[in-house]
Amino acid sequence: MSAFLPLLDADLGDGALLNALARIGPLITPYELRNSSSLPQNASRYILVDHDSSPSADELVAILDRGADKVILPLSLAKDLVGTLPAERLLLLLDVANVSTVSDKIRSGVSGVLIKTPSVDVDFIGSFSRFFQGSSVHVLPVDSSTPPSRSTIRALAGAGTVLVIPTPLLTLSPTDAKQLNVADAFLANITSDRPDGLFPTVVSSYLEGERTLGLVYSSIESVRESIATGKGVYQSRKHGLWRKGETSGATQDVVRIRVDCDSDALEFSVVQRGAGFCHLDRPSCFGEVNGLAALERTLQARLVSAPEGSYTHRLFNDPALLSSKIMEEADELCRAETKDQVAFEAADLLYFALTRCVAAGVTVADIERSLDAKAKKVTRRPGNAKPQWTQQAPAATQSDASSTRDAGGAKPSPVPAPTPADDADAPIRMRTYDLAAASRETRAELLRRPVLKSDEMIAKVKPIVDAVRERGDAALLEFTARFDRAQLSASVLRPPFAPDAAAQLSAEVRAAIDAAYANIRTFHQAQAEGAALAVETMPGVVCSRFARPIARVGLYVPGGTAVLPSTALMLGVPAQVAGCREIVLATPPRADGSVSPEVLYAAQLVGASAILTAGGAQAVAALAYGTETVPKVDKIFGPGNQWVTAAKMLVQNDTDALVAIDMPAGPSEVLVIADHTGDPAFVAADLLSQAEHGVDSQVVLVTVNLPDERIAAIEAEVDAQARALPRVDIIRQSVPKSIIVKTRSVEEALAFSNDYAPEHLIIHLENASEAVAAVENAGSVFVGPYSPESCGDYASGTNHTLPTNGYARQFSGVNTLSFQKHITSQEVTADGLKGLGPIVATLADCEGLGAHANAVRIRLRALTQS
Repeated sequence: MSAFLPLLDADLGDGALLNALARIGPLITPYELRNSSSLPQNASRYILVDHDSSPSADELVAILDRGADKVILPLSLAKDLVGTLPAERLLLLLDVANVSTVSDKIRSGVSGVLIKTPSVDVDFIGSFSRFFQGSSVHVLPVDSSTPPSRSTIRALAGAGTVLVIPTPLLTLSPTDAKQLNVADAFLANITSDRPDGLFPTVVSSYLEGERTLGLVYSSIESVRESIATGKGVYQSRKHGLWRKGETSGATQDVVRIRVDCDSDALEFSVVQRGAGFCHLDRPSCFGEVNGLAALERTLQARLVSAPEGSYTHRLFNDPALLSSKIMEEADELCRAETKDQVAFEAADLLYFALTRCVAAGVTVADIERSLDAKAKKVTRRPGNAKPQWTQQAPAATQSDASSTRDAGGAKPSPVPAPTPADDADAPIRMRTYDLAAASRETRAELLRRPVLKSDEMIAKVKPIVDAVRERGDAALLEFTARFDRAQLSASVLRPPFAPDAAAQLSAEVRAAIDAAYANIRTFHQAQAEGAALAVETMPGVVCSRFARPIARVGLYVPGGTAVLPSTALMLGVPAQVAGCREIVLATPPRADGSVSPEVLYAAQLVGASAILTAGGAQAVAALAYGTETVPKVDKIFGPGNQWVTAAKMLVQNDTDALVAIDMPAGPSEVLVIADHTGDPAFVAADLLSQAEHGVDSQVVLVTVNLPDERIAAIEAEVDAQARALPRVDIIRQSVPKSIIVKTRSVEEALAFSNDYAPEHLIIHLENASEAVAAVENAGSVFVGPYSPESCGDYASGTNHTLPTNGYARQFSGVNTLSFQKHITSQEVTADGLKGLGPIVATLADCEGLGAHANAVRIRLRALTQS
């Protein structure tokens, strides 16, 4: 992505400037210019619909169908179109004052936002951009009378945002007080890790599917000239500027210039002229072309030189023969059964289809452009075959689809393909793999979790953590107002917490919380260690170990719009049982600044000493460092979003904070093992209870020797039950990313589960209790048909704060011992030292630590003299 995006002026003006801008990124195009023929043909376009325009949904669909990459819509229009248009094609147009009014539905229904702001305040922009975490954030200053500086562009990029610059402020001439050079803006955020300051540059062939032609180097001067002229210009490390083809004639037309993800390298996509890129007169420095590009070159040569009467000459000059061969090969491809047969017949079909294209003057690049245009279409055809083909197509059966295998170990085909999240009528289905047919690589992919970019998140939360550390309550209240949208005069509640909280609860809810508290306390009380461990390791030497509570603990309970008394109980009860002296519960306030009565009641039950009404990274920072009113704690517990997780990881590694955390965290997950005894409705319900947590929830079903019909019955239950649930929109996105793994035996299923190390493991097996002995890695196990995960989540007694992301290999779930530390002691008698002392002195001498040896020998001499 470019470091900036240009906003076109109604007067398009300089064509050279437009062409240069089109080479380096998308053009934000006002709605009234949507059909302008003056725009460069290769331009990527974001169509900006302002408040004065009111196109219909059909008109916007038509704009996207005609090739616009995205449309940028004001909130008033977006509200009606979210869910109708694909999220990846929508950007939201907002005034900065309205950022907090955007609902979760709108936020998840767009791919990013363009925010109008009075001025460029990097810290302020970085703070509100977190509302759109995971989306692209573009910033358009309302005051556009002067060009931004390169440092401003760089600072905004560092905050994860992209500056929008009106084209009147851009120029191909040198930067001055009124205009910024396009190349200066484009290169504002790029850095070189080389002593000579050059940028490694990959050159790829636009006409050959971006095949790599070679590696060169660029300088600021060479990039500036390439952007302006559209010609390949690079920097020779020995001879200065290198205008490619200036002497050989092998020039390049630059189609696109891109910066890599780390902003330290470039890619030039070019149309190569002449003999080729390489100085050896070859197309590429990395050898000859292959695949479709090589076939295209061969056919283009044969079109000119094929001998009269040859088969190739006949194909080019006999349309009826070529048409027959294409239909023949298409029919053979449809009838192919094995993987090798399909590949062989597909290659034949591509050969004759490309012959048809070359004869008509169509290139592979033309085909790819057509494919790209089709991919951008929002309008979908019904998908029905033409009448002349409907009777000839071979019918595929359920067994055909489900028996697809990867002979030779290649990645197996998923069955079925992921369901589009925006198709309400499409079945909600998982992807199926057969473990016996999976290669080593495929098995590794099945075990893989989403990559958590912890370094990026830690960089984002650090300014928040630092502000709370340095400015205490003042910063805490500011962040609460900004992020939680609650205006508070104080952040800490002390007991008694809203004495009328219990009265605000229904009798049923209060009884449920009381019962859950009792069960959780009973189970966690049993875990508490009573008497100290004492062992005489040799005569006169007694070693002991005893438990002591962690004095001050912080418990993070997610909140705001949610009500989570269960988490308050799961964290508060073991802290209470362990005997922690100070229990500080942190939870985001509601919009009116209050805390839900359910959480207040749970806080009373567990004996919390304070409630911090704040959430996110700012709450974690306050717990870690303390403020004027927030007590500092020694260990922080509790789940949270990626901001909370990153803040916990950050403070844990700060020796000034001297704070520990419970465990790393990732998206929620469940693995269900089911054999023929598993009730499809029960199994489906268990899968869905985790899938509804979020679009990134990890849901895995491992079947044991189940026939396809039985798996289909489970999938049918997943689809039917999901449609009746209130969070079906989330499930539509999480389930298609989830997998069914087919195994042949209980042993194979449990081995896969142990490798996966799930947060929750549910066992639907004929002898479920016996299978528990083989479980090595899991956060919590739910045994048998009547043990749904929900019981452990709320009230059975076990704890629901569990390791995710495979950390069940190393971590336990939260328990009473999590809130304790163990201290060892030793008491050695005089006789004991006589036996132990010489051993210790010998080992100390061996390690060269004379003072250690002396501490023993001085005592031994005293004993000898007495």
